[in-house]
Amino acid sequence: MKLASLKGGRDGRLVVVSKDLAWFTDAWHIAPTLQAALDRWAACEPDLRGLAESLEHGSVPRERFHEHAAASPLPRAYQWADGSAYVNHVQLVRQARGAEMPDSFWTDPLMYQGGSDGFLGPRDPIPLKDEAWGCDLEGEVAVVTGDVPMGVDPIAALAHIRLVMLCNDVSLRNLIPNELAKGFGFFQAKPASAFSPVAVTPDELAGWRDGKLHGALEVEVNGTPLGEADAGVDMTFDFGTLIAHAAKTRALGAGTIIGSGTVSNRGPDGGPGKPVSEGGVGYSCLAEVRTIETITSGAAKTPFLKAGDTVRIDMRDAKRHSIFGAIEQEVVAV
Repeated sequence: MKLASLKGGRDGRLVVVSKDLAWFTDAWHIAPTLQAALDRWAACEPDLRGLAESLEHGSVPRERFHEHAAASPLPRAYQWADGSAYVNHVQLVRQARGAEMPDSFWTDPLMYQGGSDGFLGPRDPIPLKDEAWGCDLEGEVAVVTGDVPMGVDPIAALAHIRLVMLCNDVSLRNLIPNELAKGFGFFQAKPASAFSPVAVTPDELAGWRDGKLHGALEVEVNGTPLGEADAGVDMTFDFGTLIAHAAKTRALGAGTIIGSGTVSNRGPDGGPGKPVSEGGVGYSCLAEVRTIETITSGAAKTPFLKAGDTVRIDMRDAKRHSIFGAIEQEVVAV
């Protein structure tokens, strides 16, 4: 089933969305918000699934679903932890700034805790105060968990995944080096992220296998394709492993969001790959483009995002229908 939160109040209004993303029906009589449903998932899930089936049959009141009216599925969350499951991305970005990559990065996931007190809606603008900060998009996959016990193993962790969605993890690249140099992680370099209009249960996803979402993540900047990397390829750490990593020393509360990190594929020869315009699958962030430019020509030439630029992130099924709805945002000077 597909769930969304329509804008209204801090936590939105929970609705069930049809498989084709055309219609919605209110779920207030089951749970007023998505977080409320996650808190009582065992009781709410069967009723939500029944409502979803009734929506498909046209046997409940329905209204047109408009993606611009949706907040992120969880407009705010108790926890947002973003991993870096595509180690190819980490390797490239570190190479560009001359940083060594420890061997442990291939066996032990990277993860940071981002701000979760307010997410951008999928069609909300990206506020940018200073273009010198180096604003970048990052196309990712994310999952929403139920309650996860401390010390869960990676296989058991998969059973705690409730929903899957797409993410634009906005990064301010030029602020990152100085923050990391302090040895205390990201903070200012990671402003509010945005998530897809709908979140989908794993059983609804034909590409969901072994804790990975297989399918091309379509990323565009100003209407030009930037990337179409397969989110299920070159994912070093599946979501079960990422959840287990996050839960090693603490339990995770229902509504925790775990991100995959920037989706990134190697080229057929094991190298960094080629742009879409040259027959490759491209890249899911501008930092990778700039990295390849630095490696091949000695300097980056592609600029970071500036006011007026637009980004779009989407994933389609075999019939080319959007699965999650699109994240489509304009950068706006503030």
